[in-house]
Amino acid sequence: MAEAYIVAAGRTAGGKRGGALANWHPVDMAGEVLNALVDRSGIDPAAIDDVVMGCVSQAGEQGFQVGRNAVLASKLPNSVPAVSVDRQCGSSQQAIQFAAQAVLSGTQDIVIAAGVESMTRVPMGTNIALHAQAGIGVGPISERIQQRFGVKMFSQFMGAEMLAKKHGMSREELDAFAFGSHRRAAAAEAAGAFDAEIVPLSVEGGMHTRDEGIRHDATLEGIASVKLLQEGGVITAANASQICDGASGVLIVNEAALKTHGLTPLARIHNLTVTAGDPVIMLEEPLPATDRALARAGMKIDDIDLFEVNEAFASVPLAWLKHTGADYARLNVNGGAIALGHPLGASGTKLMTTLVHALRARGKRYGLQTMCEGGGIANVTIVEAL
Repeated sequence: MAEAYIVAAGRTAGGKRGGALANWHPVDMAGEVLNALVDRSGIDPAAIDDVVMGCVSQAGEQGFQVGRNAVLASKLPNSVPAVSVDRQCGSSQQAIQFAAQAVLSGTQDIVIAAGVESMTRVPMGTNIALHAQAGIGVGPISERIQQRFGVKMFSQFMGAEMLAKKHGMSREELDAFAFGSHRRAAAAEAAGAFDAEIVPLSVEGGMHTRDEGIRHDATLEGIASVKLLQEGGVITAANASQICDGASGVLIVNEAALKTHGLTPLARIHNLTVTAGDPVIMLEEPLPATDRALARAGMKIDDIDLFEVNEAFASVPLAWLKHTGADYARLNVNGGAIALGHPLGASGTKLMTTLVHALRARGKRYGLQTMCEGGGIANVTIVEAL
């Protein structure tokens, strides 16, 4: 039976908006990750069949085929092609799934799945906002869609509020989860849990190797003091993911490439699932997507050792926990996007990098990753550490 293996995985440490990575052009940042994957695996870069690059705001410095430009900014030869993927927050998780499908089919043998997002240099939504400011078009949500779903626009913030209300979550519950994310991330950093996965980047004053978003001095009282985003709601900036600059990637190969190039596998890809549902509540889809992935894999939730559920908003992993009955102790064990940041198109391969390293560090076997995505879509990827 055909298999797909992860043989290298790396990510930059997250940069806050206007922070340590603000001077890095996104394609150069992504190019450094591509270089690191080649170095860590020992692969001949000319043997790479393709690069699949996730990116959400494909405009400005991330426009004009950001994946190809990342290759051109790296030490990969010009002969390596690339393609850019936008599945919103799941863009680079989808890149993993496209890469895995390619090597499983045998049409390609060695594919890099990666992602990049400089939310400082290409702010979220500017690919829409700048057109609106210029008076070009009416926006991505056509009148037909508005009539069908009864809304003028789809809002992740409203989706997060709707999810919290539907699943009976209080502000206190969300804030407690956010506090836990910072505590776990701080403990993981102090223990060196991220050291093996970080791709260092040169910045003024040295090398950037630590996630800027972690609040080591976070308190529950401080989180609770942050104002609500909507009067009468429960979502705040403190219980939502942080704006973040970063890049990440994984190198995926099939068994033929593993043998031909003498590569050492870190993990085997066990299941690939993507589903879609309600685009209005939007953020709930990881729940049924997880059900489907487990059913397709012939597994139960307790068979999974570690989970990475993207902390776009605290209401997402909390709803997922309540729905699946999963053990909180196995979820986002090194913290999540509330503490570490959510660099949109880079988050999929970022979470996979952390998941694979965490499984191996703990001597665990199976990991499951899922994320909510714009449009009411969710990817689920199950891996087996080797």
